[in-house]
Amino acid sequence: MYEVLDKNILNEITKRLVVQAPEIARVCKPGQFVMIRINETGERFPLTVADFDRKKGTITITFQEVGKSTRLLGSLSVGDKILDFTGPLGKPSPTDKVYGTVVAVGGGCGSAIVYPVARAFKEAGNKLIVINGARTMDLLLYREELEKISDEFYETTDDGTCGTHGFVTTVLGDLIKEGRKIDLVFAVGPVPMMKFVAKTTEEAKIHTLVSLNSIMVDGTGMCGACRVSVGGEMKFACVDGPEFDGHKVDFNELMARLNAYVDEEAVSNEKWAHEHGGAE
Repeated sequence: MYEVLDKNILNEITKRLVVQAPEIARVCKPGQFVMIRINETGERFPLTVADFDRKKGTITITFQEVGKSTRLLGSLSVGDKILDFTGPLGKPSPTDKVYGTVVAVGGGCGSAIVYPVARAFKEAGNKLIVINGARTMDLLLYREELEKISDEFYETTDDGTCGTHGFVTTVLGDLIKEGRKIDLVFAVGPVPMMKFVAKTTEEAKIHTLVSLNSIMVDGTGMCGACRVSVGGEMKFACVDGPEFDGHKVDFNELMARLNAYVDEEAVSNEKWAHEHGGAE
């Protein structure tokens, strides 16, 4: 059993839990994920590690409540236990190399995943530019944490309530047009966002990594649900990734596969709402 040590409500749909998991914290690296099963009757689902503390033996997970299982996870309080908390899984981000200038792009909850990876890029000796985006100001995450580690920090909102009025690609495109030397772009967020980040960098031939964590299901490669086409080859996001060359990912196929279980997810959510009176 893994105890919840701390809980923060970041906005109306996003929560952050700090979980006691010393075995995982001891060996976890940026970019990896954990598999969670909350109780005996719960489903197993993956969440990318948002932070880890080797000394304290803790793992931080940040997630949006979009389905029954994440809503159940969000209902936990400090002192509650999680039955299964397995990891680290997946290949870690390539953060032990000096590339030069790295642009880390986070969209929505993806900013939580970007944070430990961007921090590691910075610690390795890279110049770090961070672009943090969301639909509106209230949905911007990890603002102070990301700004603190950045050499340059930009924020964007779709509605213009904070930072640049536009998308993360608005700022990224401007940096490229200015002729800025960018050696690597690392992007995590909604799949359409990552698709257009990759399109923005492709013409400039800037190596771009994207994290396909949202397509994963069982985390071991056995279910096959996270199949993605990368450079014309079939890959499994959980065991071959979750990070891939954004210029080689078939995003249209990926988005179609993400919608495969929409009906089942709606039924599960409706059942949860009915059982809990429409709330947690």
